[in-house]
Amino acid sequence: MYILATPQASNFVSGVDRAFLLILGICFVFLIGLTLTMIWFIYRYNRKRHPQAVQIKGSNTLEIVWTVIPTILVLVMFYFGWAGWKPMKTAPEDSFEIDVIARMWNFTFEYENGKKTDTLFIPMDRPVKLNLKSLDVIHSVYIPAFRVKEDVVPGNDKFMWFIPEKEGIYELFCTEYCGLQHAYMYNWVKTMPQDEFNKWYTDTTVRAAAPVDSPAAAGKRIMTNIGCFACHTIDGNKLVGPTFKGLYGHEVVLKVGGETKTVVADEEYIIKSILDPNSEIVEGYNKGLMQSYQGQLSDTEIDQIIEYLKTLK
Repeated sequence: MYILATPQASNFVSGVDRAFLLILGICFVFLIGLTLTMIWFIYRYNRKRHPQAVQIKGSNTLEIVWTVIPTILVLVMFYFGWAGWKPMKTAPEDSFEIDVIARMWNFTFEYENGKKTDTLFIPMDRPVKLNLKSLDVIHSVYIPAFRVKEDVVPGNDKFMWFIPEKEGIYELFCTEYCGLQHAYMYNWVKTMPQDEFNKWYTDTTVRAAAPVDSPAAAGKRIMTNIGCFACHTIDGNKLVGPTFKGLYGHEVVLKVGGETKTVVADEEYIIKSILDPNSEIVEGYNKGLMQSYQGQLSDTEIDQIIEYLKTLK
């Protein structure tokens, strides 16, 4: 794997960097200027040189100067910041659209042809629009090399867009603290030439060619991609949710309302736990931490997950 963090990875790099460097430069000028002024005042007006205090009257000219100049500088900084931010709010109509599904604690990227990946594959030199959706709490998509960042708010349709300009692999991660495994929301963006991307996008054999030897192996891969192991362990230890070790075929104590009941963790129980996880909660755990995967997983994928759980004796 290689990483190219070039300064022109997207069309927004120059505008954002220009505003950043301008503000940073102004800050340095004031830092150095005020520090030197302070040192000069310490030398010029120290007690040895002026043992007798002298009253210094105000200056209208000085008041005007240090009001007008900072105001102008603030307006200049605002202009360059606004100029870099404003184009981000309107995506071109011919943008290539990808859905970004955020949940605790992973991102999934869904394409119009049905492909789902945990790495964001995008074409070069073409507007890309990411439709941002959260299934639980507030997340935030940040691609540092592209200079783009946007919060992902539940129930609020938001988007971000950019034009990738350099081939390479870049970092993508969540910058909104979203719970215990927030630091694990770390993915990659792969920018490819248009012809290479078209080949990948239209290739329907990729999934079949993946190194999956059995339904159980496929189930483990699916659970890894959708972030199951961020909340559940396979070694018997407790985490956010109950462990998967020894789950299938064994009794589970559930809390329903104010009462408890015991059921066997069979296919029906696992399917219900995936599609309606908050209807029945395992005793000792909290409600509302897991969101439904209804519409996110096919029947075949759920069957493969069940096959994998059967192997965790």
